[in-house]
Amino acid sequence: MKKTVDPKLEKSLSNTIHMMHTNKKITIERPDNLVELFEASTAKFTNNRLFGTMDPQSGAFKWVTYGDVRTRVNHFRSGLAHLDIQKGDAVGIISSNRVEWAVAAFATYGLGARFVPMYESENYRTWEYIIKDAGIKFLLVSSPAIYEQIKPLKDKIPSLEHIYIIDTTGAQSMSLLESVGEQHLVASKIPAATDIAALIYTSGTTSEPKGVLLTHGNFVSNARAGYRRYSNHLDQNSVSLSILPWAHSYGQTAELYNWFFVGGSIGFMQRMETLADDFINVKPTFLIAVPRVFNKIYAGIHQKMEDEGGFKLKLFKSSLKAARKYRLNNGKVDLGTKLRYWIGSKLVFSKIKERFGGQLIGSITGSAQMNEEVTSFFADIGIFVYNCYGLSETSPAITMNSPELNRQGSVGSALEFIKIRIDKSVVDDHSDDGEIQVMGPNLMVGYHNKPEITKQVFTKDGWLRTGDRGKLDADGFLYITGRLKEQFKLENGKYVFPSAIEEDIVLLPYIETAMIYGDGKPYNICIVVPDQDVLRKTAQHLHLKTEVEKLIHSPLVQEFVGIEIRKSLKEKYGGYEIPKKFIFSEEPFTVENGFLTQTLKLKRRLVIEKFKDQMDALYQD
Repeated sequence: MKKTVDPKLEKSLSNTIHMMHTNKKITIERPDNLVELFEASTAKFTNNRLFGTMDPQSGAFKWVTYGDVRTRVNHFRSGLAHLDIQKGDAVGIISSNRVEWAVAAFATYGLGARFVPMYESENYRTWEYIIKDAGIKFLLVSSPAIYEQIKPLKDKIPSLEHIYIIDTTGAQSMSLLESVGEQHLVASKIPAATDIAALIYTSGTTSEPKGVLLTHGNFVSNARAGYRRYSNHLDQNSVSLSILPWAHSYGQTAELYNWFFVGGSIGFMQRMETLADDFINVKPTFLIAVPRVFNKIYAGIHQKMEDEGGFKLKLFKSSLKAARKYRLNNGKVDLGTKLRYWIGSKLVFSKIKERFGGQLIGSITGSAQMNEEVTSFFADIGIFVYNCYGLSETSPAITMNSPELNRQGSVGSALEFIKIRIDKSVVDDHSDDGEIQVMGPNLMVGYHNKPEITKQVFTKDGWLRTGDRGKLDADGFLYITGRLKEQFKLENGKYVFPSAIEEDIVLLPYIETAMIYGDGKPYNICIVVPDQDVLRKTAQHLHLKTEVEKLIHSPLVQEFVGIEIRKSLKEKYGGYEIPKKFIFSEEPFTVENGFLTQTLKLKRRLVIEKFKDQMDALYQD
């Protein structure tokens, strides 16, 4: 069978890119590949709990050990070898995070093959595109339902030879292939650091998905660097609740691979609707998350307190004020503040912490920068949230804050062996920032089947262009100021960076999602998706019988929301940045309807296409 791209050519490209970074081949500390990392970790932590899954019969989380997972990896690797999966072949999976996801990944790595994860909630066309583009030979899917959708592709895509199912028994089941492997055991092969480990397909917010070629050295060096930042805070007793999809490099590196350095355990969220119960059942100590998780909880807590009113609201506000003063002064405060802080800790903050399971001490968030007020709020109550910054193309972490190295408002300082420079030549507005460019062992080989785009994303001297704007302070902490692809210029020549404005808008309890638009226009407008649950509760409180969908389009409701949005932005943004008109949508922006990526970023192009006529009408009024 002919592959789309010769693996030898990509190996050569991998070595070329690594040599271009430092004019010599980068040496990565051992273990320098995911196979050795996995085998060393499962030997060291054999009896430790590794993965926890909700058992529907008992209603409790059922845990498997590092040793249990290693046994399954040995069997499944051997089963793949029985099907003639060899070095350089592509093994795909369509599944949410689960034990079998990790088993399939490490089994693939142990044959020198490349792993291609896909989202279970992705649309069919994207599955088809990735399977064809990656040249997938073996595909593992989570359910018979997905199998029935995918099955016709065997006749359309020449590379696709095998499709197996996790949640089934019989001829095409994963369990059967593991049984075959158990009878024909094959030893693992140790890949080189420069061998391709995985293709991570980008979300395609502005174009079709691109397959990011990441090596074993990329993943291991990045996971190790993150672990070292947190080595005083993560250990064998650390527990994570797996929320972010491992199909994205952030979830893979920061959680899955990092935890093999730690020796801790990971419980799987069942689904977003059960998140509150999963927190209580798993009791995570540390969380790998995105700001949206904390933003929603923050908004929910404040809305609940406002609804309660009276003494509870006064106690909440008094406790928060004391907690912030206590934290900012390292506990050196007057007796009255100490007393209010102690009362707040016992009566208020403990109840908030219980919503996270009662054991959570901190979290790293990526995908977007945390709002400073939200960060301060959780720090005040004793849950410290640290910003991390990176891209799929950088495996993904570039910078990270941590308890020892933390500067609020920044996204942290560079991880070990990673260099950052700011190229001011790419901006034309005389600012003190510029494009963030990166060098290090975490840089991708390139985009699969896209040599021209790969060439464009690297500078001539080997630095990766991130496409993000930022600046470094004197101590090396990085501050994100915008995204070059997302920024736009108003008719008056002023630049607008919409994501920061949007993050502040969605902190309002009655806003679910917001998107700012104004490219080449005289002013900004904002597309608003109200939080229907909050509107519904408000209507009940006011004894209004109007349906929520009609409330959203009520002129009075829209005027109120518009005023509140402008008021919330007034102290922080210039008048030209604050939206003057609004479009209200009753349809939420979700992954399922295509308006959000799997990491919950807005697909701006698609939103603009949907609302183009309404936006044009607003500007014509």
